[in-house]
Amino acid sequence: MPAGFQQLGVETVTGTLALSVFTAVLGSLEFGYNIGVINAPQKIIEGDYNATWMYRYGEPIPTGTLTSLWSLSVAIFSIGGMFSSFCVGFVSEWLGRRKAMLINNLFAFIGGSLMGMAKLCRSFEMMILGRFIIGAYCGLASGLTPMYVGEIAPTSLRGALGTLHQLAIVTGILIAQVLGLESLLGSEHLWPVLLGLTVVPTVLQMALLPFCPESPRFLYIVRCQEHHAKSGLRRLTGRQEVGDMLAEMKEEKRRMDMERKVSIPELFRSSLYRQPIIIAILLQLSQQLSGINAIFYYSTSIFMKAGVQSPVYATIGAGVVNCAFTVVSLFLVERTGRRTLHMLGLGGMCICAIIMTVALALLDSVPWMSYISMLSIFGFVAFFEVGPGPIPWFFVAELFSQGPRPAAMAVAGFSNWTANFIIGMCFQYVADLCGPYVFLIFAALLLFFLIFTFFRVPETRGKTFDQIAANFHQHSAGGMMDMDMDMSIGMGMDIDKPSTEMDYLGEDTMN
Repeated sequence: MPAGFQQLGVETVTGTLALSVFTAVLGSLEFGYNIGVINAPQKIIEGDYNATWMYRYGEPIPTGTLTSLWSLSVAIFSIGGMFSSFCVGFVSEWLGRRKAMLINNLFAFIGGSLMGMAKLCRSFEMMILGRFIIGAYCGLASGLTPMYVGEIAPTSLRGALGTLHQLAIVTGILIAQVLGLESLLGSEHLWPVLLGLTVVPTVLQMALLPFCPESPRFLYIVRCQEHHAKSGLRRLTGRQEVGDMLAEMKEEKRRMDMERKVSIPELFRSSLYRQPIIIAILLQLSQQLSGINAIFYYSTSIFMKAGVQSPVYATIGAGVVNCAFTVVSLFLVERTGRRTLHMLGLGGMCICAIIMTVALALLDSVPWMSYISMLSIFGFVAFFEVGPGPIPWFFVAELFSQGPRPAAMAVAGFSNWTANFIIGMCFQYVADLCGPYVFLIFAALLLFFLIFTFFRVPETRGKTFDQIAANFHQHSAGGMMDMDMDMSIGMGMDIDKPSTEMDYLGEDTMN
């Protein structure tokens, strides 16, 4: 086999494919970095906000104002993501996947520069604006990256390569937590460098993207550029003869032309789509309203309240657990049903949230409860990556065929970012009000999502898009929905799956 190639199963991973996937997930890495970077230096940045206020007004900043400014600094990131997530479909069709990622880096460069210069300019407004712009970058990257990777990956490797998006996110969070140590960049003088480092993967991605091919599927199906699509396929596969892949795309294009697009209002008006879109929204809410981002945004302060002597190192420990169980979930999701894993994750998180509450409440009278609270946080993070972390996006992709999928992904993404914003903006206030009992709120929400998943969410593992659509069609017609897995999986029977996801699609149900 030529150098630069690696055999993986029955498919070949070429150097071009590896480079393209690596370059794309740099956007996911930056997404994760900006989730975690704001956490460790919280007190130092708040001190800088106070110094800026003193410089301007000659008096210390009021506590309520400081809390509001910090909550806004955290939550404005999600507002940027909310706005840009609705534009993923339009931007990717207008510019193409590769060019959209390239231009999107301008947002990251501007946002990172504003955050890095905020201290020098004595402006917390620059910090907040930079967080908004970097959030807009991440909203686009969170859609463009998995879209590009999914389209260039060989069919048999699409799932494995697609999960690198989530792995890159949690790796970015961990890198931010490590660099945020006060002994490294989380100090009074170096925290602007910590925030400004977000431009490093931006510059690297901008340098590498010109060497990556555009998505052949986009070139052929959307732009009808057969010659350029062939060239991209040859580079990605290392094969000169790509007629079979081109024939596959022709069939995909034919089926896409048969199935008309579905608007967002139609998702809610049509009885065929109403049930799956409600499931998609609630699955996204179960991810964000589980409380996981409260852990990552405010973990250092949570560990301090828990009596942990080195809270920053405990936060890094939680990041390591997050990465480790993301890798574990990559194997579990292919062996266990999505519904089962999601319920396992929700149930485990609910129990950990209750234990965390008890430990925090008893901390003053029982000092060793600090260890219990720390372990419960680690367990909370681990169960998140087993279920609510990776699973919701699997479901959204599988619940909808090509026609309604773009609109459904926009609604799901907006729901995810909106819930992210609510947690980032409100958690500090609710935590101050409820004290150690704040995680009981998340426990109640987790229990609700667990019950909803048990009664309303069908299993999709081993089922074709036709079977999933027929299941919802049967339910909309007044029948009972099948919640079980495809039993042929458990019986060891092989399923003859088509080569592309478009081959699963039946006739346009709206005709």
